[in-house]
Order: sequence, then structure tokens, then C-alpha cells
Amino acid sequence: MRPYPSRPARLAVPAAALLLLLGAACPAVAADGDPDRDFTIEDSRITESSGLAASRLHPGVYWTHNDSDDGPYVFAVDSRTGKTVATITMRGVGEPRDVEGISIGPDGDIYVGDIGDNLDGSWSHVWIYRFPEPKVLRDATVTATQYDVKYADGARNAEALMVHPTTGRVYIASKNEDGGGLYEGPAKLTAGATNTFRRVGEVPWVTDGAFSPDGRSLVLRSYFSARVYDFEDGRLGESRSVAAPFQRQAESVTYTADGSALMFGSEGAGSGVVRVEIEGGAKPSGGGEEKGKPSGSSGSGTPSSGAGDGQDGDGKGSVGLGAVIIVGVGALWFALRRKRGQR
Repeated sequence: MRPYPSRPARLAVPAAALLLLLGAACPAVAADGDPDRDFTIEDSRITESSGLAASRLHPGVYWTHNDSDDGPYVFAVDSRTGKTVATITMRGVGEPRDVEGISIGPDGDIYVGDIGDNLDGSWSHVWIYRFPEPKVLRDATVTATQYDVKYADGARNAEALMVHPTTGRVYIASKNEDGGGLYEGPAKLTAGATNTFRRVGEVPWVTDGAFSPDGRSLVLRSYFSARVYDFEDGRLGESRSVAAPFQRQAESVTYTADGSALMFGSEGAGSGVVRVEIEGGAKPSGGGEEKGKPSGSSGSGTPSSGAGDGQDGDGKGSVGLGAVIIVGVGALWFALRRKRGQR
């Protein structure tokens, strides 16, 4: 995807400096041998990790991909080490245009969403690719099924693809500054035909999303915040904030396979993935409650007001804590310039 809409030029220097300082001050590091902890993606090929999905067959492994037109590649990354343990090349899918989301269905298939549209609705259709999760982790080329997708109310940009873990129905959350929509696909996707997705709910600015393993909750994240929604009968219910970590370019989120925590990822070379506990969820193996706390937050993944929350009660996102910090730095920069000018 492309970076968050630019601030006025006069804020660019302090804002960029702040982001670099934050990135350097609190990096995620590879875990100490235990799965599903904070880790860093070590693969130099993965510079724009834009989606995460916890493997169903390989504990502690997460599937990810680059965005834009990087090619038909999907990577399996081991959270114990941060290293890539398999690179899957999809064939039979043409040239991916802007891959933005990934999810695993109840059938064990991996769904890849080529759903980005940086021109905000210029493409008449987007695509979803699908292939079985490999039983053995090794580099391989697989034949994927390609589905053509359009929206009932016109083309739009999107970055979040979610497959419901019990019904297998595919959902897409569109991305818009003023709030996007949750779109529901047909009961069953059909290859060789157009699959029309219909708007069934309103959501804030969304960069990724994921269903809980039981399908009763849906988490949606943005650049500075995240919310968990109750999900029943294909519709959104009550929502509550989650203490999402502040990351340089917050792009991805998924539940751990056991549903005990959320894993938040970011774009960039050597990007970090941060574990956030869910209230009542099991701790990662080996203990270490502090390990999974997101930097600068209480560490609680409970669906209640958290340090990373940047949205008001109706889910329409303000830019939250990160933006407050950036604006504060900008104000300080102006004050210093003004003071110098008065000398």
C-alpha cells in the first residue's frame, strides 16, 4: 500500500524524525525459541509485509506477503526465529497488481487478496487467489484458483481480507479517510465468473483485519488504533478498543492460532510483529507475560479502552496517540523557529 496521507509540508521533518526515533527505540526482536512472541521478519525480500495469517498446520508460523506488484509470492515466517521457512510461488493467477490481505479458511486453504486500488476506485474488478496450505514447509510452486471480484456499489480501495473460520465466507473491508465499508462475498466463490461483494456494515479507516478462531469476533486495525467487533450472523455488533502498538506503518493483524492474542505487523525492511494479549487468553509457551506487551501501552489486549486506542465510541477513527505526539513535535518545531526569528 502507499503511505498514510501526507501531513502539510511544514510538519514533515519533525514527524519523520519522530517516526524514525520510535522505530529505533522499540523494535520487535526475534523470539527466544518460543512461538507466537514478538519477532522481527528477517527476510530481506519482505520489505512491505501487508498482511498476516497464522498457520493452521504449522504452530508458530505466519504467512505474509509484500504489497503492490511484487509478484505471486507468499512467505511462511517462523515466529521463533523471524526467518522464512517457505516461499510459495502462485501460478495460474496472472500478474498480481496490489496484494493487500491474506487469510486462511475453514477448509485449510490460504486466500490472498489482490484488492488494493491506490487510485481509489479506478479498477473495475480486483482478485482473490486461493490454494491449500502446504503440509510441508519448503519452497514450492502451487497452482492457485483466481476469483474475479467487484463491489455492488462501485470500485474502491481495500486492504483487509477476512475469511470466516466456520462459514468460509469471504469479507473485505474497504479503506477510506471518512470511513469504509464491510463487504460480504457470496456464500461460495466461483471461478470463471464475477463474484459480487455487497456492503453489510460501516467501518473506520482499515489497513487489515482478522476473525478470531471461533468466528465470534472481528478485529480491524488502522494506522494508530484497533477495534474488536462482535460478529454474529454475518453482521457487526458492539465494538471495543484494543491496545494496538504504535508502529511505523501499521499494516497487518491476525489472531494467534489458539486465539489467545493478537499479532500486529508493520511494513518496512526488518519489520516487527508485536503480540498483544487478549483478556483471559493463554500466555505464550515459556511464560514471560511482559514479552508480549506492545511498546508504550499497558500490554492488555482486552476489548476495553487501551493505550493504543485512537477512536471514539462510534468507531470513527481519530488519529489517536500517535497523531497527538506528531502534532506536539510539530508545535515544538514551530516554537523553536519562532523563537529563532525573534532573536
